Amino acid sequence: MLRLLEKGCALVNRSIEYFISALGFSMAILVAVQVFCRYVLNSSLFWSEELARYMLVWLSFFGATVAYYRNLHPGVDVFTSRISADKQRLARLLVHITSMALALVMVISGLQFAWFVRLQISPALAIPKWIIMAVIPASGLVLLVHGLVFFLKTLQQVRR
Repeated sequence: MLRLLEKGCALVNRSIEYFISALGFSMAILVAVQVFCRYVLNSSLFWSEELARYMLVWLSFFGATVAYYRNLHPGVDVFTSRISADKQRLARLLVHITSMALALVMVISGLQFAWFVRLQISPALAIPKWIIMAVIPASGLVLLVHGLVFFLKTLQQVRR
């Protein structure tokens, strides 16, 4: 069961990595075109700044899931590096439990917030804001699953 979850997480992470790569590249092109239009053509794209802002939000939230999966999130190991291996595993278990709790908060609060703004429309793009805010519960769900897999893997290591 754990192997299946690990493979699922790897597939989801790879898909998100491709998505945020495309999103980052698209955002860079969009901003470059906006600068060109504004300063060379003297005509601004009124919707580009709003779209770039929303793209950055999506890039940030999904980028956090990739960082967590690859264990690239910032951490302080001043204390954990000085304790025994068993206590280090216990600390990792606590970190993953805390991460899952925060991810659950993201899912629940993100769904509530998306529901709250469901009738609002973005000014320049004229799209429903719930679509933009859906990244919060979506990334929270991905973080929750990653945290569960990491927790189970660490728990399995403790038993050995």
